[in-house]
Amino acid sequence: MEKMRKNRLWKLGMTAAPAIMAACLLVGCGGDGKESAGEGSGAGNGETSQAESGADADSEAGSGAGESSADAESGAEESSADAGSEAAADNGEASQGGDQLAKILEAGKIVIGTEGTYSPNSYHDESGKLVGFDVEVGEKIAEKLGVEAEFFEAEWDSLFSSMDAGRIDTVINEVEYSDERALKYDFSQPYTYIHGALMVKGDNEEIKTFEDLDGKKAAQNLTSSWGKMAEEYGAELVSVDAVAQTVDLLLTGRADATLNVETAFSDYLKKNPDADVKVVALTEDASSSLVPVKKGNEELLKAINEAIDELRASGELKELSEKYFGMDVTSQE
Repeated sequence: MEKMRKNRLWKLGMTAAPAIMAACLLVGCGGDGKESAGEGSGAGNGETSQAESGADADSEAGSGAGESSADAESGAEESSADAGSEAAADNGEASQGGDQLAKILEAGKIVIGTEGTYSPNSYHDESGKLVGFDVEVGEKIAEKLGVEAEFFEAEWDSLFSSMDAGRIDTVINEVEYSDERALKYDFSQPYTYIHGALMVKGDNEEIKTFEDLDGKKAAQNLTSSWGKMAEEYGAELVSVDAVAQTVDLLLTGRADATLNVETAFSDYLKKNPDADVKVVALTEDASSSLVPVKKGNEELLKAINEAIDELRASGELKELSEKYFGMDVTSQE
């Protein structure tokens, strides 16, 4: 029996010998194990350290993969939730026609573009405060909408591009209708009805009607409807930005005439009664000031129209007109 046990042990030893020799070769047979196990490993522990390290790495890799998978799933769920929220928000806006009015009400303000240099519609008084007929109309409309009016001042040429870029919600600055503008904007009902006027230097006897503009120089804002009208009568345009600048060009002979609304000229002459200029003609048809909004904002346009109706019915529009123009220009009658 003892002999059989020894035979078994001898066979087991012979079977294990190759594995032990291989292990010795791997760990350097009693060396410090640095080459195999890396710096800091104890002698004979390199393989075990590597195995444990490998096991740990596998474990961490598995854990990392699990976490990455979980994170990916979580991220996907969050992305899906965010997409759902955005879709719901978009649907909410879509249910309101994607209308700017909802954004205005949420912000608590309507941003209005205006020149700030165009008396009596939009200018700064002696204290520096922004005032004027259109400024107060804008404030009244905002009040009817239940929000504050915030004004964005810029040169006329850049006001509509500011609305296109979303920096402002509308322009309230004696805006008139044109077919070109109607391609991009919808317009409110009129809130003024004013005749156009033709002004020249006091001693000018050549220009008495609009037809006399042919071949003459007209001082105009290049993108205004009055500038386009002057061109239609054959005038060459000289660029200006304000009425005072226009009059200066007339007085110095650099321009022969200028077109604008009668109220702008009457306001200038009221403040400068000795100015050597005169109005020689008025348009037969009255032009109207309107509030433009970008197309697709039916709810905002409806709210603005309702505000104008209320202001006209209450007499507030008429009061503002008489305050700034000395007459009522808010009615067709």
